[in-house]
Amino acid sequence: MKLLKRLLYFLLILFLLLNIIAAFHAWKFTHFYPPGTFKNKKPEQMNTWEKVKTVTLGVRLSKSVIRLQPNVPFETVLLHTKDDLRLEGWYIPTPRAIGTVILFHGYNACKDGYLPEAYYFRQLGYNTFMIDFRGNGNSEGNTCTVGYKEAEDVKLAYEYVKQKDKHIILWGMSMGAAAIIRAVPAYQLHPDKVILESSFATLTDAVKGRMRAVHLPGTPLAQMLTFWGGVEQGFWSLDFKPERDARQINMPALVCWGSHDTRVNKEETDLIYQHLNSRKKQLVIFTGSGHQSFCRHEPAKWKSAIKEFLQ
Repeated sequence: MKLLKRLLYFLLILFLLLNIIAAFHAWKFTHFYPPGTFKNKKPEQMNTWEKVKTVTLGVRLSKSVIRLQPNVPFETVLLHTKDDLRLEGWYIPTPRAIGTVILFHGYNACKDGYLPEAYYFRQLGYNTFMIDFRGNGNSEGNTCTVGYKEAEDVKLAYEYVKQKDKHIILWGMSMGAAAIIRAVPAYQLHPDKVILESSFATLTDAVKGRMRAVHLPGTPLAQMLTFWGGVEQGFWSLDFKPERDARQINMPALVCWGSHDTRVNKEETDLIYQHLNSRKKQLVIFTGSGHQSFCRHEPAKWKSAIKEFLQ
């Protein structure tokens, strides 16, 4: 009996300890520090001691910083969320445009990271609109919900462009793609087409992907971290599932994934692709890329796929 009690106490203490660790991780995963406070490192770049600290206390990330501006004429646009956060976007017009592509970046990134994509869309004859999600780049805030609340930012960008153009295409990378998948049904958006690159299937999967990068088991700690992240940010995070929301995407869709992606696996990509309710959909796998810009790493293949999809 005493042995059983000790075992139960041990399991209780272990459970509480895991939840405390998960709560620390979730807080740091969803909060960014002032720019330049910490040197952001990908888990793959950390040494053993840095990984141990990350495992126990989480990793502190500085807010992403804009370092480049478009090399073509553009207009700075300011939008405001319902929580009165100011979002900054760049509207890049094109003479005799045939439509507008809105671009949405990934986690802890910002709009200048996808200027090459914007330039190519412009070359194809499209206006482009790029925006910093809340808590990133030149937008206000210091928190991130990995696509859940960012879906409102997608809606705001869409509504702004809708005043200028009726032909809209949504492009997103990773968190940006997940935010698009959530925003389209949640806010009843009707873009002509969507381009989804490297989206995770569920928020828990996104956490597991991050843990894989530091060679940690994904369950159950990933579920705990997902839960606490939602508690801290005020939403039910375990129910954030882009693969389920994809069932309500019925416009033409292009899905892209890199076969060396350690963050998003093939099963997640297949789930999203299979659940898309689009009559016209296409999956393109980039065999030389990971979780990164396909435009930069496999430009010929990416440009060919984009051009074919948009024609």
